[in-house]
Amino acid sequence: MWIRIKQTLTPRSFRFKVVAVTVICIMVPAVITLYVYSYLTKDAMKEQAMVNAERELSIAGAYVSKLLDDMLYAVNFVQLDSEMNTILKKNANHDTQQQHVGYEDYLEDQKVTKTIENMTLLGEKSYVTILLKNGKHYTNYPVADYNPEQLFHEAWFKELDEVYGYETIWIGSQPTVFASEQDKNRYQLSVARTLRDANLQIYGYVIVTMMETEIKQAFAGAGGSGEMLLVDGSNRILSHRDSEQIGATFSPMAQVQNTSGANVIELENETYIYADYPLSYTGWKLVSVNPYKQAISKMNRLFDTVFFAQLISFVVFFLLLTSVLKTVTSPLVHLGHIATKVQSGKLNVRADIQSQDEIGRLSHSFNQMLDHINEMINEITETQARKRQAELAMLQAQINPHFLFNVLNSIRMKVMRKGDDESAEMISSLSKLLRMTIDKDKGMIPLQEEVEIVNDFVKLMNMRQREKVRLLIDVSAKANAEMIPRFILQPIIENSMIHGLNQCAGTISLKAYSNEQCFFIIIKDNGQGMNEETLKQVRKSLTFQAEASLAIHINGFSNLGISNVYERMRMTFGDTFNMDIESVEGLGTKVVMCVSRGGKKSNV
Repeated sequence: MWIRIKQTLTPRSFRFKVVAVTVICIMVPAVITLYVYSYLTKDAMKEQAMVNAERELSIAGAYVSKLLDDMLYAVNFVQLDSEMNTILKKNANHDTQQQHVGYEDYLEDQKVTKTIENMTLLGEKSYVTILLKNGKHYTNYPVADYNPEQLFHEAWFKELDEVYGYETIWIGSQPTVFASEQDKNRYQLSVARTLRDANLQIYGYVIVTMMETEIKQAFAGAGGSGEMLLVDGSNRILSHRDSEQIGATFSPMAQVQNTSGANVIELENETYIYADYPLSYTGWKLVSVNPYKQAISKMNRLFDTVFFAQLISFVVFFLLLTSVLKTVTSPLVHLGHIATKVQSGKLNVRADIQSQDEIGRLSHSFNQMLDHINEMINEITETQARKRQAELAMLQAQINPHFLFNVLNSIRMKVMRKGDDESAEMISSLSKLLRMTIDKDKGMIPLQEEVEIVNDFVKLMNMRQREKVRLLIDVSAKANAEMIPRFILQPIIENSMIHGLNQCAGTISLKAYSNEQCFFIIIKDNGQGMNEETLKQVRKSLTFQAEASLAIHINGFSNLGISNVYERMRMTFGDTFNMDIESVEGLGTKVVMCVSRGGKKSNV
């Protein structure tokens, strides 16, 4: 039993391959579908969560706006009612110390009091105070509950003298001053406006106050661990389900990047849905902050349900498919067992599959093949082995490069014995250059080896031309250890000798140093230099995609070698490499190469 299971699961089993391919063909589309579904619904869930947050906040905002509108309506009514203003202006000029009040004045006072009481009958309960300059006041609450003259001592009251017309001052949450409300309402919110005569002189003030708990009722819809609150322009909390939070600064606002509408923010390594609802003419706004996981929990449960339904369907389908495939592949497994016996040398076995499908025909062909093999074996045993093929043609002789170096070295030794040290040195330099050219294993070499190459190159070039070129080398020990591609300096030195110095006497200086920021290589000659137009074209050709067609040869300068050096260095060091060419006609040319540290682009 174990052997059959092992044969079924072995990777070489045809049945295993069929099952594996079938599972892959089912799993891959299913996984891709789930991934695409998750990817597409991720944004949709995020968007829906933000829409829900905005809708919830909009409902609460409409309720709060209605409360504030009612407060503002009471203020506007007091300021715009002509009959009431006439009475208030007349009483503002009376002496409050006068003991006797006429019956007409009494009726007018009762009329004003009755009017402000009627104003607040509809809507939520609010406290209306009309305070005249002389201290006379009208309220819809008893003086025993709160003495309106104490308003003169409030810190915000002085700001009223600085507002004009219909400008109002919204006073944020303050401790409740009404004795009847202090036990159940800790805070109150108010709106205040001045009353002015025709000369714009203040004769009184109107203040409308509402308990903070009326605002708090709008936050009942924010369930779970989410928060909804009212803040002012300085992010000070004016209303909150937790009264202890009132007056504190809403600290998460400092981490909100985009405060326009709903968006996703990160607070304390957790994702939240942030939304705000500005309240017109107050400078205040409603804010809601809900955990993102909580906002999308229903949609996540739907996704999990779909996922598990697909998983269960896959398992059931896989079991049914396995059973069907086992029945279909049984003849193939039998044929495989026959093939295994044949492999062990039993050529007398035959398959007994009688079906008329492809497997039955394959079984019949397999039996015929075994018969034919037996016939061929008999023929082979009676036939002599064929003769071996003719000898392979001689390989064409190839000159080993090391043989060439050894010959050059032998020539150099003979020349030295004859006293021709200059020729011997030339042969030695040539041998070094040839060895470096043929050696393909060295892609990157230390700068010290590259300097030795150019030193030998200059020696060889000086032997070719009548006038000698002097090479001045100033390389720091740290720069000598820097790794660079082969033949980076030679094309620039060659360019300076052939085109810059025009094969005449001159000086080429090679300077290299390295620090924590950059690795610099500076090559300078005192040759004929370039004009501005030529220098501009040469600099333009220094790009990573420089083509041979951009090569120029103007006024004794060729940028073909320079472009090759630039391209190889850029391929090696990327954006950290930079090259600049400075030249003044008649004074020489300077090439500056820089490789910056830390992966930052260098500026030469």
